[in-house]
Amino acid sequence: MALSEQKERKPEDILRDFRASFFSMNRLASFPWTVSLRRRQTPLKICLILLRGFNLKHPLRSTCLHPLCGKFPPSVRFRRIFLSELIKRQEAAGCDPLDELYDALAEVVGVEETPHCHKSYFLPSGDAISLLENVAVISEGTTGLVTWEAALYLAEWALENPQVFTGRSVLELGSGVGLTGITVCRSCSPVRFVFSDCHAAVLEKLRENVRLNGLDCGKSPSVTVDQLDWTTAPEEQIRRIRPDTVIAADVVYDPEVAGSLADLLLKILKCSAVAEILICSTIRNLETYGGFKLRLGEDQDASEPEPSSSPGPVPQNWVEDPKTVLE
Repeated sequence: MALSEQKERKPEDILRDFRASFFSMNRLASFPWTVSLRRRQTPLKICLILLRGFNLKHPLRSTCLHPLCGKFPPSVRFRRIFLSELIKRQEAAGCDPLDELYDALAEVVGVEETPHCHKSYFLPSGDAISLLENVAVISEGTTGLVTWEAALYLAEWALENPQVFTGRSVLELGSGVGLTGITVCRSCSPVRFVFSDCHAAVLEKLRENVRLNGLDCGKSPSVTVDQLDWTTAPEEQIRRIRPDTVIAADVVYDPEVAGSLADLLLKILKCSAVAEILICSTIRNLETYGGFKLRLGEDQDASEPEPSSSPGPVPQNWVEDPKTVLE
């Protein structure tokens, strides 16, 4: 949100944004360090509100001292950098030293970094979706062990358009660590949801995240995690799933993969003619993305409808960089 739009925002709202940015491990530059209060731009005087009042009224207890951080902590390195930035800004504002802040930093200084961390995203209800992810973007031979921006965008879009999923059987292709699918399950009331991926390490982490978010307890919706190889998926498997809606995020990134995806989507349409397919893509390479759309266009019947535009807006609360080209 642009600073010019932050008019008369309450400190609680600003700190709620602070909490959301911390637990999703956003870049520090995207944090609401400067806010509009009393119709003028002023630095957030952290020391003046720290430890005064309720938990959500100060940055430290909304982040590193929040109970969620004890259960599902962001990476050690991120917490160390975040606390160092808080201290730097506190000193620049001329505030007295805060023991709790230095104590929190001391707890992570010298701690060995692990290959895994947690990211958490807050739903409109106030509940959080927490995911176990890898710290490295590429690890174990895959990029599927981290959350990508298109998944954030599609998850937000689902929150704004729950009617697309309510009462439906949903198949997600390339679920990765599961943010979009878990969001749909927690907030959009599908009757059934099938997560899918093909990489063994991704499937293992995906099942763990489904469990972490309470989707394996037999309650509605019915949830399964399936191995689905786009190049070899038999029609029998598609017919067994028989989805009403198919979703995927950030799956059009390589010409070969995009071709396999296009073939699979056409197979799904053949097996389940009523299926609605929603693909959210970060457009990194126009040639690859254009080739994917061309492949679908060439193979479709002339009677197939043209892709429709999104039926609703996206608030971009989770998407860190609104300038990213997404479609």
